[in-house]
Amino acid sequence: MSYPATPSFATVNLSSQNKTLISEAISGKIQARQISGHKWTFTASYPPMTRAEFAPVLAFIMQQRGMLNTFDVYIPIVNDSLSSATGTLRANGAHSAGDTTITVDGITGRLEVGDLIRFSGHTKVYMVVAESYLSGNTIGVTIEPPLVEDVVDDDSILYNNVPMRVRLANDVQEFSLRTDSLVAYEVDFIEVI
Repeated sequence: MSYPATPSFATVNLSSQNKTLISEAISGKIQARQISGHKWTFTASYPPMTRAEFAPVLAFIMQQRGMLNTFDVYIPIVNDSLSSATGTLRANGAHSAGDTTITVDGITGRLEVGDLIRFSGHTKVYMVVAESYLSGNTIGVTIEPPLVEDVVDDDSILYNNVPMRVRLANDVQEFSLRTDSLVAYEVDFIEVI
């Protein structure tokens, strides 16, 4: 199930959340340790809408029953690849949970730093933070966060029009009815892994 594409979001504030444990000694020395559990969160705002324009969005939100259900959202701008790459991108070899460098093939061109990718059969969305040419149509891609689950050889990889699997970030949803008969609405999402 996908979130309604129209009306379009006016703004999206995307956040990357990592979990880091920090302890500081009296001397000022700091120890930091990161634990797994990265997730994307974002807030989407709409331009003022008529009640009729808002109705399909409200109906979809009501069907989610607060934080209960999950669905896909295509975030404007960031879900499209920055590159002009074409082809069917696939994992070249198996990669284990925790890996940040993935060998991929099947693409003509290159991915760009900042591109979002998602492996088939996975719901986690990763960001390309570095990319290097290896040979032919094989490239090495460094991603963040590290893989949350294993990737098998030839897993296909979405790199354009990447959906993010999310749920509503809270059970209470409210919208404002303005005096000019328009509706103001903002919604918070959290990635589901």
